[in-house]
Amino acid sequence: MRSFSEQQIAAFAPNANAVSNGRKISAGGGFVSRMRSEDDSFYMGECKGSGKSNYVVSADFAEEEHPVFRCSCPSRQFPCKHSLGLMFEMAAGKEFAVGDIPADILDKREKKQAREAKKAETSGEKKPASEKSLRAAKSARAKKIKKQLEGLRLMKQLTDQLMNTGLSSMGSVSLKNYRDLAKQLGDYYLPGPQNYLNQLVLEMEAYQKDSDKKHYHQAVEVLKKLRALEKKAAAYLNEKLEADQPEADDDILYEKLGGIWKLEQLGELGLIKEQAGLVQLSFQVNYDAARKEYIDLGYWMDVDTGEISCTCNYRPVKALKYVKQEDSCFEVARIGRLYYYPGGMNRRVRWDGAAFEPVTPKVLEAVKGHAQKEINAAVKLAKNEMKNLLSEDSCGMLLSFARIGTIETEQGKCWGLEDKAGGRIELAGREGWEDSLAALGRIPDPDVFEGQALFGLLYYDPGKRRIRMYPCSVVTDKGIIRLLY
Repeated sequence: MRSFSEQQIAAFAPNANAVSNGRKISAGGGFVSRMRSEDDSFYMGECKGSGKSNYVVSADFAEEEHPVFRCSCPSRQFPCKHSLGLMFEMAAGKEFAVGDIPADILDKREKKQAREAKKAETSGEKKPASEKSLRAAKSARAKKIKKQLEGLRLMKQLTDQLMNTGLSSMGSVSLKNYRDLAKQLGDYYLPGPQNYLNQLVLEMEAYQKDSDKKHYHQAVEVLKKLRALEKKAAAYLNEKLEADQPEADDDILYEKLGGIWKLEQLGELGLIKEQAGLVQLSFQVNYDAARKEYIDLGYWMDVDTGEISCTCNYRPVKALKYVKQEDSCFEVARIGRLYYYPGGMNRRVRWDGAAFEPVTPKVLEAVKGHAQKEINAAVKLAKNEMKNLLSEDSCGMLLSFARIGTIETEQGKCWGLEDKAGGRIELAGREGWEDSLAALGRIPDPDVFEGQALFGLLYYDPGKRRIRMYPCSVVTDKGIIRLLY
């Protein structure tokens, strides 16, 4: 008989409320009957609902990685709370009578197999695109690049002006003009630069309100990124036009300008890995005021290679009810095909489907074995990555440590991490981020603070003029202790 962990059920659910409601249905005895097929590929149940008749709920596992959930309820959520409730029934180990798969389900399976077979057959015989359509598509891409270059010239005028007159010239009246200009960049297919300009305006608005120099310094950093992006992007796009190759490539500038990758494009570029096993080291939800969206950010380690990647789920404020929020994962994600985005450290990854299994001591041993052993080497890697103005301003790393405790600095005592060679790095929070140090201080087991590994984000603190580490989780021999959720 099949079973599910709560993590697996949550992975199928459209939102957290659906999980909670499905759990309540199961715990409250909502199912009046349960049945499964002898081959364990089909589960069905009758569930009490708000109507006169019971709802008929089923889960078809003919395709292991893509089960089909069906329910006779009128809900528009997929899978609905009743389907999740059926999985909670299975997770609880409740008795399912063995029976035959309904004829209509077998018919649907046959039709689906026929459709897929026909699709595979037609795709194999698919006629190549005509020369005329290829020329038209290429012409459209070249036209888009020319429009982007036009927008970049407009952006260059802006950055030239701000570099010559200074950010102080962005008075309260002119800020409106800059906001209008940011909107215009969207018309030039430049959502990436548009976000930077929005961020610049937000920082200067904050500076005019409270005169806090930190906002001014942040605005300077954003302007530097905007300037660097304008120069590199203009050269990149002009080169593509001159080479008559307007197609998307594996250059990070494609995404920085606002390009959106499709999985098949990443696959065509060879940015894939077959049969990957990932363990999530950390998860947090951030809000980007410039983009006006929430970002569900997860950091994952490849159990085989030790590479640390990230997943980003973007949820625009205007579409929150339509986009499912991601959640923490406490199991190993076994992925048939993993797709990578172009980039340096902590490349973004995506996948279509995954199976989940428990994190065993062997997995934990492998994760700890991939940790950086020396702080100095880790800091050097972080510096080289952040040196690029278009990179993120933090790097996720797993560091082995001899101990974590208080260390002496010029400013007094603080949290610190020490490696076996005696190298040290300060552990610190960061403005706008959750207070993970408070959670670190509440860990009762003293063994956690010796001979383990710490995952965190290395970042440069301009006030302290040094690299510091924002702690996210501790990897021990017994499990991963999350400081963020």
